[in-house]
Amino acid sequence: MPRIALVLMAFCATLAPVDGAESQEFTPQRELSYADIADLALGAPIVALAQVDRTRRVDEERATGLPPNHVRYYVEAELQTLIRSANAVPARVTYLVDMPLDADGRRPRIRDRQMILLAAPVPGRRGELQLIAPDAQLEWTESREQTIRALLSEAASDDAPGTVTGVGNAFSVPGTLPGESETQIFLATSDGRPVSLSILRRPNQEPRWMVSMSEIVDRASPPPERNSLLWYRLACFLPERLPDASMETTDRNQIAIARQDYAMVMRDLGECTRYRS
Repeated sequence: MPRIALVLMAFCATLAPVDGAESQEFTPQRELSYADIADLALGAPIVALAQVDRTRRVDEERATGLPPNHVRYYVEAELQTLIRSANAVPARVTYLVDMPLDADGRRPRIRDRQMILLAAPVPGRRGELQLIAPDAQLEWTESREQTIRALLSEAASDDAPGTVTGVGNAFSVPGTLPGESETQIFLATSDGRPVSLSILRRPNQEPRWMVSMSEIVDRASPPPERNSLLWYRLACFLPERLPDASMETTDRNQIAIARQDYAMVMRDLGECTRYRS
């Protein structure tokens, strides 16, 4: 039986109400980056908006694995909007969540708050959810909801980029004029879908790069906009430097150019900022 189900059965008899003098109004979570939200949303079988209806504190001696200075809640919530799920989800759901105490040791009060749940179903236990990460209960904001909806819509499209797992092969060839070259970098993806980068250098011009998501490299598109699914796949999962094993040439000059081109792409993509640990 899944661990979460055992936890629920063991703790339901030891739940204590949390509404009282020791509770505090809930403070919204720290800032979350696009990458933080993408990490959670893309890995969640169930994404839903829910209104917290009732919370009960699990006794500390029963809260196995509870981090220091945290409280574990058994939460009952009313489902408001189902954003993503392969199967139906009941209108009322329950789940466990660990939340930090404030600096004075007071417990957060989340009753009547609207939350975004990123969760998985508990097999065989209808209406029970398991958060996919300790922080996968997000305080709802319009911006977060819009970001998640846009992400999942992109991910569900037929031309969605595959999950980048590294760099495959790379080569650079000189052009007919001095200073002219073209570098091709083929990326490895989890599902085998093609993704490649093309970097063109022309005399007296700034180098430019494009990305292709088909086997026909000539159909490449401009660099992706920041905080888009393709940007996330590239900026957050490509290695910082071009791996030695990727090069398909022994020409030192062409290797140097390929490395410069790859570094330019990474600079243009910018840092993949994450605030979650």
